[in-house]
Amino acid sequence: MTDALVIGLLSGTSRDGVDAVLVNFSAGSMDILHALCAPYPVAIRQTLKQLLASGAPPSAGVAQVLDDNLAYFFARVAQNLVREAGLEMRDIRAIGSHGQNVWHQPRGNPPLTIQLGRGDLIARNTGVTVVNNFRSADLQAGGQGAPLAPLLHQRIFRSDAEDRAVLNLGGIANLTLLPAVGGVSGFDCGPGVCLLDGWIRLQLQNDYDHGGRWAARGNVDTGLLDRMLADPYFSLPPPKSTGLEYFSMAWLEQMRGQSSLSAADVQATLAELSARSVSRSLAEAGLPDRLLVCGGGVHNLDLLGRLAAALPGVAVESTAGHGADPDWVEGLLFAWLACQRLSGRAQDTAPITGAEHPVLLGEIHEPPGSRI
Repeated sequence: MTDALVIGLLSGTSRDGVDAVLVNFSAGSMDILHALCAPYPVAIRQTLKQLLASGAPPSAGVAQVLDDNLAYFFARVAQNLVREAGLEMRDIRAIGSHGQNVWHQPRGNPPLTIQLGRGDLIARNTGVTVVNNFRSADLQAGGQGAPLAPLLHQRIFRSDAEDRAVLNLGGIANLTLLPAVGGVSGFDCGPGVCLLDGWIRLQLQNDYDHGGRWAARGNVDTGLLDRMLADPYFSLPPPKSTGLEYFSMAWLEQMRGQSSLSAADVQATLAELSARSVSRSLAEAGLPDRLLVCGGGVHNLDLLGRLAAALPGVAVESTAGHGADPDWVEGLLFAWLACQRLSGRAQDTAPITGAEHPVLLGEIHEPPGSRI
């Protein structure tokens, strides 16, 4: 697909709102024309919070209501994005919507991944073709269903001159390995900022640790750090993916046990956990020359400092210096994946998710009255 305006929509593991980007795909390039983040209404945030606290997939009734409500909200966000850009919905070729992930258990029996926000309702309310449900086909092909970001990372960040890795530092941290010679691979290496966010919310009622300042005031407890790093997930070989279902506040409480650490020391130890799990993963795969960081965690300066300290000899940089705003790379991903799906291009996810064959990622929903 060339010369097309496409919207990418997603809500990440923070579950606090929707990121939206408007992308111009023209002559082989992809340029973000406008972007916004829309906070969820209180009712949706509360429902998502309750779901996470339950530690189980949503019931059929809850899932159906949330599926509808999220779709209406995602459609409204897309309309606001286009209006702010000075355009109209008829100017938009497609919307790629990841939706809201509410459960991801690829190693379950049976494997299960749930992203809510009905594509057909978004299409009906915007009058635009929608591609959604990007993970299911990969799961059905024997893959993990995630991460999908490496598919785009190899296109925009790979270099023939040096070995690179890309760290998407969201709630969960995922790595893309981009050697100068060889193919792409990637996996979820563990918690990014999800535990940091959860702990500061519990202790200080803040949504996140601004700049990592609170963690910077604490001291790392090596005992707690070693217990957390001993979790079996960290020693699993790729392909692997995880989510808040696993690295939850319940997981942290189990690891803490009867610890009398100060709250700030716990925060510092959680920051060190995120940095060490990334550095260990990179050391096992072969250290790159350069690590490019994107995602909301790029603003946590304390965490970036810990990463740099754990990776001596590796240049740790934001993707901002490499042509991609770190806050909008994932939105760009789902706009790009929508283009790929509408063009009928199957994705070779085997080295990333472990799928047994190339897959067409996403389901297509046409608005009523459209001509397919």
